[in-house]
Amino acid sequence: MGLEKIDNVLNINIDSIMTLAFAAVLLLLGYFVVNKSKMLQKYCIPAPVVGGFIFMFITWIGHSTGSFNVNFENIFQDTFMLAFFTTVGLGASFTLLKKGGKLLLIYWVICGVISICQNSIGIIVSKVTGLEAPYALLASSISMIGGHGAALSYGQTFADMGYDIAPLVGAAAATFGLISAVLVGGPLGRRLIEKNHLKPDESEEFDTSITDINADTGQKLSDLDIIKNVSVILICMAIGSMIAGWVSTYILKDIQLPSYVGAMFVAVIVRNLNEKFHMYKFDFPLVDNIGNVMLNLYLSLALMTLKLWELSGLVGGVLLVVVCQVIFMVLIAYFVVFRILGKNYDAAVMCAGLCGHGLGATPSAIVNMTALNEKYGMSRKAMMIVPIVGAFLVDIIYQPVTIWFIKTFVSGFTG
Repeated sequence: MGLEKIDNVLNINIDSIMTLAFAAVLLLLGYFVVNKSKMLQKYCIPAPVVGGFIFMFITWIGHSTGSFNVNFENIFQDTFMLAFFTTVGLGASFTLLKKGGKLLLIYWVICGVISICQNSIGIIVSKVTGLEAPYALLASSISMIGGHGAALSYGQTFADMGYDIAPLVGAAAATFGLISAVLVGGPLGRRLIEKNHLKPDESEEFDTSITDINADTGQKLSDLDIIKNVSVILICMAIGSMIAGWVSTYILKDIQLPSYVGAMFVAVIVRNLNEKFHMYKFDFPLVDNIGNVMLNLYLSLALMTLKLWELSGLVGGVLLVVVCQVIFMVLIAYFVVFRILGKNYDAAVMCAGLCGHGLGATPSAIVNMTALNEKYGMSRKAMMIVPIVGAFLVDIIYQPVTIWFIKTFVSGFTG
């Protein structure tokens, strides 16, 4: 960690190890605050969100007063996300995957329709307020579903067309969406569960016997067994990242397949090959616990490094668009999607996940669902279907739809 003054502003430069240590401390602080707050427990606000927000406000104070800046070297965030999704894949026996077939298709279509609605909301608001279409679309599915990556990518394209503040608007909208995603998802899922007196694994379509697939065997693992489990996670991460790169380059071309999607699918294959050939002693509780640690550290890193002052770019019509997006997502999830998905426990948890990746990012969906799972019980269907759709499948619909909206409403766009 280094300190230096630049233009009378104290710059605190934090290296990668110290950044990781900060994330761990904030995560523990988040758990401490949640355990002390009945309100946070009641509304299922995740611990890493609480810790990350605390530090986010500290950095905002430094920026707004011009007294200090905190500069992080954040190299572990993507690795933790990759590791988490790999553990998700290793938890997926084909027996579990087959249970999600029809429901996965329905959820996928729902997400595609929602992306169309989000872009429509943006255009309608732009017509009413006089907001220019590029800024309206940047505050729609580009940033809500696509996240910071898509927002900055499209934002730069619009900037090259003469809309100079487009990258800032995109980053601000994505930040607003990410924060909203982790604030509304848990409470919405909790409301659906408690109002409808829902319990996990009780719908008639769900075979409760499959819960034994990932049950704790009670056998003590040797050091070598633990090393093998961890090694498989790392190998799946490496191979999956390579495959995702190849698919993006040679097959999808215009769509970037996230590396964690490749890792997750490689892990699914490895898990099921191991069930058939018994290559090593797979231990789900161990892998699941590793995944939980990775997810919590990822989210703590992601939130503590967010720049809250970027929201200053949300003014006028842009702010109205993103507020409308959040309201729409909450209403559609609560009153429509929950019923379409079956009005059961899995549906409630999936609605919390929908708010996560429909406003922020797939890891936000996971943390929303994890908060509910820890309080009310596990929804295996939700934990398998939502990441698959949110991480990649929804792009197959939302990307072409977004291109159509841009070509229709933004003159001069040739992408």
